[in-house]
Amino acid sequence: MRDDGDTVNGVGNQGGPGAPGDVGDVGDVGDGRGAAIRVVIADDERLVRMGLRVVIDAEPDLTVVGEAADGAEVVPLVRELRPDVVLMDVRMPGINGIRATEQLVGGMAEPPRILVVTTFEHDDHVYDALRAGAAGFLLKRARAEEMVQAVRLVARGDSLLFPTAVRELALRHGADRRREAAVERGPIGRLTDREGQVLRLMATGLNNGEIAARLVVSQETVKTHVGSVLAKLGARDRTQAVIAAYESGFVLPG
Repeated sequence: MRDDGDTVNGVGNQGGPGAPGDVGDVGDVGDGRGAAIRVVIADDERLVRMGLRVVIDAEPDLTVVGEAADGAEVVPLVRELRPDVVLMDVRMPGINGIRATEQLVGGMAEPPRILVVTTFEHDDHVYDALRAGAAGFLLKRARAEEMVQAVRLVARGDSLLFPTAVRELALRHGADRRREAAVERGPIGRLTDREGQVLRLMATGLNNGEIAARLVVSQETVKTHVGSVLAKLGARDRTQAVIAAYESGFVLPG
């Protein structure tokens, strides 16, 4: 299973702390040296694709290698071009972004990192895309600098996790699953006490260094626990693990 390392906690200016739209202080995530991060854009609106291409191609360390107007186009395109990141609109005709994400994540040995680009952070489709394996999401109204930072972050293996938005989505969609899991929590029941602590702190958006400081252990120890949590939950990354925690009722509101 993938250990994403540090999770980036968005501190938004479009709906309070944790809201998508501002990726926060992410530090030096790209310096223009080395091979460019290869990006494929999938959106059924031509003007949106053009706008994203202009923003991405303006950066020396990023390059758009292909575009697709729907999910049916993006899957073979990605398999051919092997990009590092796919900017995926979830509401596309034909095969939507959720199904395309499932096909890419489930059908490729080394799938690209998928970043959902959406109009509404509480869109049901966004939640389904995250469960299917997307590394995070960003609003279409995000500023250009936020967009390129997000691409760099997911390309290096981080999850773009907005705890407040993910929590609200998971809580709304997980009511039935939480009732079913009241007696048996499945894989989460196999977590050790320390792994459970780490998962709860992951759900708040803390990165490995912050979790280490909170638990007074080394970052390497936290990384080991995160890897174990992902393996036991069958989660591809931290985003999926956090969703599982909320859906099961292991992490509760507040």
